Amino acid sequence: MSTKVLIGAQWGDEGKGKITDILAQQAQVVVRSQGGNNAGHTVEADGVVYKLHLIPSGILNPETLCIVGNGVVIDPKGILEEIRQVQDKGISTDNLKIDARAHVIMPYHIALDGLSEAARGKSEIGTTKKGIGPCYMDKAERCGIRMWDLIHPEVFEQKVRENLEIKNKILKLVYGGETFDADEIIAEYKEYAKKLAPYVADTTVLLYNSIKEGKNVLFEGAQGTLLDLDLGTYPYVTSSHPTAGGACIGSGVGPTLIDDCIGIAKAYTTRVGKGPFPTELFDEVGETIRQKGFEFGTTTGRPRRCGWFDAVIVKYSVRTSGITKLVINKLDTLSGLDRLKICTGYEKDGKVITEFPADLSELALCKPIYEEMDGWDEDISSVTSFDELPQACKDYVNRIEQLCGAFVWMVGVGPGRTQNIIREG
Repeated sequence: MSTKVLIGAQWGDEGKGKITDILAQQAQVVVRSQGGNNAGHTVEADGVVYKLHLIPSGILNPETLCIVGNGVVIDPKGILEEIRQVQDKGISTDNLKIDARAHVIMPYHIALDGLSEAARGKSEIGTTKKGIGPCYMDKAERCGIRMWDLIHPEVFEQKVRENLEIKNKILKLVYGGETFDADEIIAEYKEYAKKLAPYVADTTVLLYNSIKEGKNVLFEGAQGTLLDLDLGTYPYVTSSHPTAGGACIGSGVGPTLIDDCIGIAKAYTTRVGKGPFPTELFDEVGETIRQKGFEFGTTTGRPRRCGWFDAVIVKYSVRTSGITKLVINKLDTLSGLDRLKICTGYEKDGKVITEFPADLSELALCKPIYEEMDGWDEDISSVTSFDELPQACKDYVNRIEQLCGAFVWMVGVGPGRTQNIIREG
């Protein structure tokens, strides 16, 4: 038996989808435990590109049970469209299950997301405006609608009407927005419920039984550690917990059932949205990395902010999630750069900081301390073993390993399934 958790060790967009897809080929169960369709995984298999948002990447493997856990928030229209797109490419979704406890994103969540962002003005968080935050807010306020409610029409109708009495007042009186008609929502979502009902189950039971039966289970991460609601760069964070601990809560299993935690990072650093980013590049090098790495959001298409590798934040992820192995993706993107930099610490008020600051205002005052290394010119996209890499590549990876305190188990040298180097350790 093997139970592995994959998490993003930076600000998300680290290439988790590809690694999930690779490991899912040996997994019998793949679990998504948090977030919503604000996340996106791009997976390339047999020359076909799949852009997945809610459906676990294991869906490409017909024998793999794919679970959308209780910690995920579901946009019914969005997941049905995703199911259709996957099916249109010849992939079965018979192995997809959605937990009955997962909360449902409603139209008023999406409206409130957009209106609240607009009201913040220059202080906007930079959300995807897909209703994720407001849905989690209702979950915490205990007025949310869950998948079980959705597929039980009488319960669903009652909750929609109760919620709209309050939501419509907020929309109109606080934000000056348009209100919603309960009958229209009920009619629309009733059709979604019919199509989604076959997928709804108590996935905590399915998952627990699978682990007890000795099956290989993979917990697929979305977003990244620095976007965690508690541990990230608050308030420029997501509304859930993309850490190893979040995987347990969002899927209904205890931490003693987890064997391995694999952290995914790029060979450089990216992020979207606002907030401090100590190693961000505003020059030609940053633009080169953006274009070569195709650093544009899977879900939004937004250009990602790009910068040098920040060992401080990856070390922080290693510590807070108990990462046992690291994957360094997109090493090939750095080919052709004469000199590379790695951030080994921060300078603030004349002092050296080696641990990630807890407060956003402190982080904003931090300046990166860089260690420079030689770059390489060679095309490494077809290299299959670590020993065959240019010496400068090996030195770069080894230095990341030393600074972050975790073994670099895999190195990605391209987007394809086979463009990865696995190291023995």
